[in-house]
Amino acid sequence: MKKICVYGKGGVGKSTVVSNVAAALAESGKKVMVVGCDPKGDSTRNIVGKKIPTLLDLLRKKGENITMEDILFKGFQGIYCVESGGPEPGIGCAGRGIIKAIEVLDRLEVFEKLELDIVIYDVLGDVVCGGFAMPLQRHLADEVYIVTTCDPMALYAANNICKGIKRYAHRGNTALGGIIYNGRSVVDNISIVSEFASRLGTEVMGYIPMSEIIVKSEVRKKTVIEYAPQHPLANTFRELGEKIFNNSKRVIPNPLSEEELDRIWEKIERLMEESYS
Repeated sequence: MKKICVYGKGGVGKSTVVSNVAAALAESGKKVMVVGCDPKGDSTRNIVGKKIPTLLDLLRKKGENITMEDILFKGFQGIYCVESGGPEPGIGCAGRGIIKAIEVLDRLEVFEKLELDIVIYDVLGDVVCGGFAMPLQRHLADEVYIVTTCDPMALYAANNICKGIKRYAHRGNTALGGIIYNGRSVVDNISIVSEFASRLGTEVMGYIPMSEIIVKSEVRKKTVIEYAPQHPLANTFRELGEKIFNNSKRVIPNPLSEEELDRIWEKIERLMEESYS
């Protein structure tokens, strides 16, 4: 079973990438599971066609006697979906949902029983507390992929995630598989993200161009793969999915210094000025 984590700052299109890559791999015959580790619980909505109950909510209702059938929901092409969930806003640590989800999945031996080809963890990257680092701490994934835009704060979050990967690399074999570039920010320049990836010691695995077909699909709670299977962007996700599934190049990243990030941000600022002139 291939195990991957997809991290990224909130708003970079991480869940869009995860759901479409999962759909593409399932469409090709792979047995896929998505574990949503974002308190918003929206990672699997486009796969199942609705927002599913979170594991924490189900535990509150049913207690520790919860079963595998209670927490698993099937979506497009038979993709298995679980959402960890989180506390009410302003109460408790959202990372607790991830920790509890991991404990329950382990206790129920979900992965062993399903005999999956790939499991994808969709993890928020704005927060760097222990709960959100749990997939790295417990070596739940072999590879981490980071979704980013050309926005400075997205790159800053991506760099912080790489610090976490480097910190926990000695505990297991988890490493960085690559960067996924989503061109949805004001500045859409792949050379900026390619330079960022190169300095980390990795590469850009794929480029997702900004497209209204994503909005049209998600309004209908579907992936592009399901809603518009013949659209060029659907093929982009198929290619990305196969590239990730077959990827064997993993690195321990070398996070950038504040000075290096500043120089990249200066380039972004110049590009913004040129676009407005």
